[in-house]
Order: sequence, then structure tokens, then C-alpha cells
Amino acid sequence: MDTDYAIIGGGVVGLSVAHGLAGLGRRVTVLDEGDNAFRASRGNFGLVWVQSKGLKAPTYARWTRKSATLWREFADDLAEGAGIDLSLHQHGGYDFHFSEQSLEDRVRTYEALKADLGGDYPYEVLGHNALKRMEPHIGPKVIAAILHHEDGHVNPLRLLRALATEAGRLGAKVRTGAKVATVQPDAGGFRISLENGHQIAAGRLVICAGLGAATLGPQLGFAAPVRPERGQVLITEKLAPLMNRPSSKVRQVDEGGVQIGDSHEDVGFDDGETLEITAQIARQATDTFPALGRARLVRSWGALRVLTPDGLPIYQQSAVHPGAFLVTCHSGITLAAVHSRLLPLWLEGRADAPDLEAFSETRFAVSSAA
Repeated sequence: MDTDYAIIGGGVVGLSVAHGLAGLGRRVTVLDEGDNAFRASRGNFGLVWVQSKGLKAPTYARWTRKSATLWREFADDLAEGAGIDLSLHQHGGYDFHFSEQSLEDRVRTYEALKADLGGDYPYEVLGHNALKRMEPHIGPKVIAAILHHEDGHVNPLRLLRALATEAGRLGAKVRTGAKVATVQPDAGGFRISLENGHQIAAGRLVICAGLGAATLGPQLGFAAPVRPERGQVLITEKLAPLMNRPSSKVRQVDEGGVQIGDSHEDVGFDDGETLEITAQIARQATDTFPALGRARLVRSWGALRVLTPDGLPIYQQSAVHPGAFLVTCHSGITLAAVHSRLLPLWLEGRADAPDLEAFSETRFAVSSAA
């Protein structure tokens, strides 16, 4: 075998898994398609986010919170090993509301989740005046915010570089420009054929290819029901400190620019931009922080999220080809800590591995039958 594990996908998900497996002493090869791929890891919002995750799926809420609790140690270890500060700030995050009805509806769902979690869900509601004391630049249209104390944000490009650097230091090999054409079982392991004609023999195989899983997964018996959802993002010029905490729609990054986003568009594999959506998310941002109306935009982009039918991750070992795994999720940044620290234990079949049965893709077959 050329390697113990071949990981298809060199984004945050694939590199997080590679980092964890290399730390266990496994020989790991990461196959990264290159810049022609849809790179969610380079177009995301950089949030380490708990609130609103798993509102109707307590198992996912617990998994998300577990990752959030591991993030500080995870970031510190990466910074020490790779020499890269991830600029992690984890002092809470906001969900802004512009109407009493939307606030009441969200609090109701949070209280239901809090009950499912045994009463442990650290959030508080801030009226406009209380919020204004914390965020002096907030606009008058914001009537309240929900502050969740486990939320935060990070520099996602530094995370990506730190994972690649530290995984390499631990012995993992990262091959760029290595687009996979086919995967197939072979001689007690798996043979991966690249489009450039090269082949790799691996004892085990983990598909972390994002939207590419829809093509590669069925070759090893997975359904891989993933689809794209576009989100557009705007970046302002560098500004003096404007906000103290992030939200899911606007955050000030460590370099000073303000990142604005949160569109949800079903447009297939089109990762472009539209003036209509740009105007919509800009208007919402200026309603939240009116000072942004005077800021210059310096760049924008569209990026494709990776979504499953219910929005939750898939962690699945192939039923027909044991040793092949599918790992895919929407929240690759938030879940990076558990993907590095805990998911490799599950891949190894260890007794102390987390129970991930709830995230098997077989749940979709059950839903269809029901």
C-alpha cells in the first residue's frame, strides 16, 4: 500500500481529518483537486457557531457544542505547531432581530432545544438598550439580539494553511492538482485513479470531497445526497473597530474589513454574483450597523455550500466496501475541532470513538420509506 489512508478533498474537512489521523501515527495522503474545485473552504464566513444548529436535532446540537468546546485548545495546538495564529475570538455571537415576532419565534425554538439538552443552552436575550451598551454602533431598527456565549469566529484561510502545515509536519502528504477520476476496491484496500493517469493504493479511503462526493460516493456504494447552495459575500475596506462580536450575517475580521453575507440561493453550480442579492445583503447590514453605509466595498464573491437533504453531516462507512468512508458537512469550520480530535477515533473503530450512528446516510432511506 502507498498509504494507510487516502483522503479525497484538501479543504478544511479533509485536512482536519488528515491532521487527526497523522497525529495518531497513520500514513496519510490528501488528494486535493486544486483551484478548479468549488472551494467552500476559501469562500465561507469563518464562524465557529453553535446557535441555531440542531434546532430540531439535539444530537447535532450536542456534536456542534462539543466541537466549540474543543476549539480553543485545537487553535492553540495548531498555532504552536504551525506557527500560525488563527485569530480565534470566541466570546459569543449575536442573532439580530428586527421584529418582536421573529424574536419570539426564535426564543421558542431555543427553549425547546434547551429542554431537549437538559436545560444546558447558554443564551440570553438583549433588548435594544442592553445591546446598545455592548454594541454602540448598532442601528435603531434592531429591536433585540440573542447572544449565545459559545459562538465565535476565526480566520478561515489561516486555519486552512495551519492545518496543511501541521498535518505535513506530522507526516501527512498533501498532493495538489490531484483530481480523482475513479475509486474502486482492490487487493484488500482501494485503488484511486487520478485524471492525470497516476494511481494510488490505500488501505482505507475517506471521501471528504464536498460536492464531488455526489460523483465519487456511488462508486463505493454511497448514496451521497449532497447539493449546492450559493451564498454571496461582501467585504468592506478596513475600518476602525465597529463591532465587538460577530453575527451570522455580519462580522469584522481580524484585518479590519467587515464581512457581510447570508444569502441562500438554489442556483445549481453557479458560484457567481448578482446585483439583486448584493443589494439585499448590503441593505440588511446597513440596517444593523448604519455606519457601514459610508464604507467602501473592496471585493465580493459567491461560494457554494455543501448541503444534505436535512442539512446535517453525513458520517458513513460503506456497507458494501468496508474501509471506505464518506464524511461531508455544511459547517466545516465549526466542526474542524471534532473532525481532528474525535472523528479519527471513529474511522479507526476505537472503543472510545463517538457514536455517530445518527449521522449515517441511511436516515434518508428511512425518511423516504416513512
